[in-house]
Amino acid sequence: MKGMSARRAGLSIVAVTLLTGVAACTSEGPGRAGGDEESSSSVDGGGGTRVSPIAALRTAEKSTGGADSAKVESTTTMGSLMAMTADGSLGWGSGLTGTLTITYTGGTMADTMRQMGTTSMEARYLPDAYYARMGDAFAEQAGGKHWIKYPYEALKTLGGGSGAYLKDQMENSTPNQSVKLLLASGDVRRVGEEKVRGERTTHYSGTVDVADLATRNSSLGESQLADLKKQLEQAGVTTETVDIWVDDDDLLVKKVEKGQSTNGEYSQTAYYSDYGTPADTEAPPSSDTADISELLQRQGTGSTS
Repeated sequence: MKGMSARRAGLSIVAVTLLTGVAACTSEGPGRAGGDEESSSSVDGGGGTRVSPIAALRTAEKSTGGADSAKVESTTTMGSLMAMTADGSLGWGSGLTGTLTITYTGGTMADTMRQMGTTSMEARYLPDAYYARMGDAFAEQAGGKHWIKYPYEALKTLGGGSGAYLKDQMENSTPNQSVKLLLASGDVRRVGEEKVRGERTTHYSGTVDVADLATRNSSLGESQLADLKKQLEQAGVTTETVDIWVDDDDLLVKKVEKGQSTNGEYSQTAYYSDYGTPADTEAPPSSDTADISELLQRQGTGSTS
């Protein structure tokens, strides 16, 4: 029973952590750009040149994507399931890299982590895999190993269509995906100029059809997409609102995504700063690392069900 609980806790932790720092439900391309470019026009801070929100966001998408790395601070809530914070640095110049400190502050996930001896863990992102450092209680059930390795290829088998989608997005996630999300939504408007942590920014907002974006902006096959849509429907996830704030250097500095699921309201707020900061990381020692597939095989199962 303890081993089964440890396995389920580990799988739940990665499912939640994958949503943190690297944007949840991101898109791979601009798709169709919507919004009323005339009524939503903005005025830049320098002298009255009118710029449509679509043009402004396209510039922000290129600038943010080309910055290669940034410091990230985020908070995520998912109804009664969990509340968590993340802090660290992420890079995306040559695949996803970086390190985040994840702290569970509420919900059933925090209770699960307490049972495993900690409410905080280190998460390392490398181009081919994600690593999560668990507590000593977990290590006792995993041959003394503290780290779980989640190869992105393995994600496809851990959660059906949603696992395949996570794998697809984990290999292609960058902060500018939130900008692409709005460009692809067909619903984007300029809210106005606002200060974010004392810095002048422009606020944009829109509504996204999650399943539609997954269909148009991922490399999943038909069966995987059908599975993903079914899981989204079962989870009660249909649309979400996306708000972003862009500074005078055309860089994303804040993002908020909100929606509803069967677990209740979910939201994620992320702040991005210090673009260009080092985000190198390395895999933990193999002697202290257990592969998720091996852990599942020990339990006699290859799925999360």
